[in-house]
Amino acid sequence: MRSSADTTVWSVRALLVLGRVSNLPTIFSNCLAAWVLGGGGSVGHFLLLNLGAALLYTGGLYLNDAFDADFDRQRRRERPIPSGQISLALVWRLGWLWLGLGMAVFLWVGWGSFAVAVLLALVTVLYNAIHKRTALAVVLMGLCRFLLYLLGAASATEISGLAIWSGLALGLYVGGLSYLARKESILGPVQVWPILTLAAPVGLALLVNGPGYRERAFYLSLLLVIWILPSLRYVFRKEPRQIGFAVSNLLAGIVLVDLLATAGEPWGVVPAFVLLFIAAVGLQRFVPAT
Repeated sequence: MRSSADTTVWSVRALLVLGRVSNLPTIFSNCLAAWVLGGGGSVGHFLLLNLGAALLYTGGLYLNDAFDADFDRQRRRERPIPSGQISLALVWRLGWLWLGLGMAVFLWVGWGSFAVAVLLALVTVLYNAIHKRTALAVVLMGLCRFLLYLLGAASATEISGLAIWSGLALGLYVGGLSYLARKESILGPVQVWPILTLAAPVGLALLVNGPGYRERAFYLSLLLVIWILPSLRYVFRKEPRQIGFAVSNLLAGIVLVDLLATAGEPWGVVPAFVLLFIAAVGLQRFVPAT
């Protein structure tokens, strides 16, 4: 019989698993990169950006499990809802609460940021509602990260052209890894062409960084490639494939994508990205990323 102490521990763990907290460093990394590319600004607005983005992300993932409850009862019974660690009704309430609070935070930042936050929340809910029905939902997942870049830049000085292009490159990267994530629970062959979008950040970095920054962009691109290729080996290896492990690695690699996006910026932000990358990889040892 489980003690009350054990119940409390498992309840807290259920909340952490529902929110995929091991991925939060990638959200903070997106915010930092977009903030830098947007010209920076008030420290207070930057802190609100990270708080609001974390709430939107957490709310979206709670709702993801709520929408997927029936699917998880059939195929992923270890998830918090089908395993009985937390009730479906509570997950619905918490998901809408976090999402609402996340949007409300951006009212303190500005109406432009608030408008982008509302759009991001709407796309998140739409993705959660349809992602098990159509493979095209991976486009919506990429759009979510793209909108997060716009949100970060809008909360800074301006939505610069580089912030937009970097957000698009990140969206393509996330679309590729989202395609792989679908294959973790939905059986079928893995096509190569959707995964090629993982290279979008490298292509953009080598294209937009001119003399003085191109060498830096090259080495950061090489670092990202060195992280991506070994991860994909677990997808195309002979059975048993370990797609979940590959996806987790690629999720942590989002921080490297953000670092690459800021290749033309001062080096002072690099230590922050290094710490966020270590945090993303380290937290996966305790809370699953998918």
